Amino acid sequence: MSDSEQYIPMAPGTPVPTFRSDSGLQLHVHPLVKDQPDPEYVLSNCQGRKRALLIGINYFDTQHELKGCVNDVHNIKEFLTDLYGFQEEDMRILTDDQTDDPHKMPTRVNILTSMQWLIEDAQENDSFFLHFSGHGGRVKDTSGDEYDGFDETIYPLDFERYEGNSGQIIDDDMHDLLVRPLPAGCRLTAIFDSCHSGTALDLPYVYSTQGEIKDHNLFKFAGRRILHAGLAYATGDKENAKMFISELPGQIKEASSVTQENRRTNSSRADVIMFSGCKDYQSSADVQEGDPTGAMSFAFIKTLRENPDQSYQELLVSLREILGEKYSQRPQMSSSHPIDVSLRFIC
Repeated sequence: MSDSEQYIPMAPGTPVPTFRSDSGLQLHVHPLVKDQPDPEYVLSNCQGRKRALLIGINYFDTQHELKGCVNDVHNIKEFLTDLYGFQEEDMRILTDDQTDDPHKMPTRVNILTSMQWLIEDAQENDSFFLHFSGHGGRVKDTSGDEYDGFDETIYPLDFERYEGNSGQIIDDDMHDLLVRPLPAGCRLTAIFDSCHSGTALDLPYVYSTQGEIKDHNLFKFAGRRILHAGLAYATGDKENAKMFISELPGQIKEASSVTQENRRTNSSRADVIMFSGCKDYQSSADVQEGDPTGAMSFAFIKTLRENPDQSYQELLVSLREILGEKYSQRPQMSSSHPIDVSLRFIC
């Protein structure tokens, strides 16, 4: 990467129903959430400046080629202008069909600098929107902040130019670029339509369709370990079977500790909401009816065009119902702090 390509890290309408903390600040926190501290999370009314970064990568003429990602960007662009008042001049679009302009290609450097542009001079009540459609992956976690031992990543167009996994953009870096610098009361809405995207921004609060904050599913984690032990035993590998079982209590305790530490370090006073196409360990599909599109992008646009007056919980349920008709992937919703999921979705 040349010196000229280096990105520079940044230093850190209608009223929506809210309630107030003892300090008098408007909160986006469900009043029934228990055992949570009372940091001054401020709800954005999304009536300030609007800005959007839309990234779609088809990886044309490579073995990694996808079909619907560029279409996703065009569809999301129309969706944002039609329903939520975003203007084209306040959007930055990176797609790999714009070969005549290298600054509009979704390279690693262009993505990182555009993420900085997206949140530049962020203020209370601003509303920023990030959409990524492309390949996602996982790499071994080196910071100790992932309960499953893996960081989630996205793949820029030019990821193969870099050594090893360094061409990918990991969730820790996206959190530091996009979430940590935001002030209280600033909204960032993010959509990741990619594989392994469940916690792509490292937001610490993940929601069930019942509107409850979920702990990482440690029982499912334990079940997988027991399954591995059973398979090892069945093939005569008693030593590995014993190891899988003996290590289980310590691993569950460690995973629970990581979850609590994430909530302490990755919470934000800003108003950050993310919808992802699947859980961290799942892959994400394309819709092949008509012009190909990402399944998550298709479902998100479809349900909000049909009914824009949905709560966050209703939106998550709708996404799962639409995708559940044909796909095994389960969309996720996460946030930077506990939210009242009965509030109407805005952006």
